[in-house]
Amino acid sequence: MNKFLLGLLLLAISFSCKQNTKNTKLAGAVFGTSYSIIYNSNVNYQIQFDSLFYAINKSMSTYQVNSDISKLNRNESFEIDEHFVKVYDASKEIFGLTEGAFDPTIGNVVNAWKFGAENIIEDIDSLKIDSLMQYVGYDKTYRLENTIRKANPNVYLEFNAIAKGYAVDVISEFLESQRINNYLVEIGGEIRAKGLNLENQKNWKVGLEEPNFEGEQSILKAISLHDEAMATSGTYRKFKIDKNGKRYAHIIDTDTGYPSKTNLLSITVITEDCMTADAYATAFKSMGIEKVKTFLKTHPELKVFLIFENDKQEFETLALNGFSVD
Repeated sequence: MNKFLLGLLLLAISFSCKQNTKNTKLAGAVFGTSYSIIYNSNVNYQIQFDSLFYAINKSMSTYQVNSDISKLNRNESFEIDEHFVKVYDASKEIFGLTEGAFDPTIGNVVNAWKFGAENIIEDIDSLKIDSLMQYVGYDKTYRLENTIRKANPNVYLEFNAIAKGYAVDVISEFLESQRINNYLVEIGGEIRAKGLNLENQKNWKVGLEEPNFEGEQSILKAISLHDEAMATSGTYRKFKIDKNGKRYAHIIDTDTGYPSKTNLLSITVITEDCMTADAYATAFKSMGIEKVKTFLKTHPELKVFLIFENDKQEFETLALNGFSVD
């Protein structure tokens, strides 16, 4: 190859690389929250994303009367799809590992306490809680190929604490199937990133929110993500106050059915996939700091950052298993 042709080839490669540093950015509303997808390609995949969102909603949304999970809760006969199988099996595993701290059958009890409604905690008849708690326990369900069986028809299943993370993974895996290896996918604060942000040739950076009971948003720490997923669960957004002025987060003890007291305000988990990070961020809310520290000794794959309130009602932080902030 002569020098002239070689020069043209190098110029073309250089131009192509510069063109490929442009990201596509798509955003919108889904699952009752918002999403933002940034990826290194000039192809618009909005139609494909919408199709995947629709399929996940149709499978696991308790807000859709004809979804698979709504049919299951009405005890109708049907076959679950691949999305349902993956989330169900992952939930079963994490339920066992956390000894029930993560339990997708607690939904009816959470609803009974009316979290998300008025900010006053009500005196609920213990008989009502007891009547609901007899149907709580993910081990009261099992999967037989493409069907789910329940020990009692009153068992109520919901995947709100894991489905957003799963959806992040589905979108991420779709992008990788299109040979896109530089992206950041975020749905309702759950995130998965791969490669670099080629527009600035740096790792993807995301913000860790500072807890605020008044609803204001501010960034406490910046985090760099590279080929990782991150999920955060906070107890400072949904809470109620009893007649004595004590604050109760929207955490229901899966053993008692009553709100559990905790000084944990924010739990962030980083691991390989967002579904796992999402589920553990939820489970750790009710486990408390000491149990989380003990659990993580045998789970080095989970990096965790805790924000909690000390005895002086001051914020403290704790980074575990190599969690690093910028």
